[in-house]
Amino acid sequence: MIRVREFVWSDYNRVVALWTATGRGVLPRAELTTTLTRDPQLFLVADVDATVAAVVLGTYDGRRGMILRLAVDPAYRRRGIATLLVAELERRFAALGCPRVNLLVLPEDTAALRFWQALGYAPQPDVLCTKPMGGSPDLSRGVAPASTMG
Repeated sequence: MIRVREFVWSDYNRVVALWTATGRGVLPRAELTTTLTRDPQLFLVADVDATVAAVVLGTYDGRRGMILRLAVDPAYRRRGIATLLVAELERRFAALGCPRVNLLVLPEDTAALRFWQALGYAPQPDVLCTKPMGGSPDLSRGVAPASTMG
């Protein structure tokens, strides 16, 4: 039986193992603490028996919801667990008054794109821009600090 529930800190090591096994980056404990201070009800775990089979993390900034880090243990895939988790997360977004939910899919991950499209998520032509905060600029990617640009 599949049980969807909120994340609790005793899940952390099992969630890290799941993220690692599925090729997801591990969210550091400090960053997760900040996220859970704001949106604890949006980090969901799916248990099958006593096993953490899947997780999904959502955030809500008061304007848009964001779905992050959906991961399903390969041994539990194709059982509808991801769909169940996303449906519960969407229900929780709706309860918060969230008018729109966004997510990112890597361009080469066509299976993930098909999954999200089947759930009604439409690709958009937006371009993701990112800037690491608190560090030096990444000059290896052709990004120069503003002070060096003429």
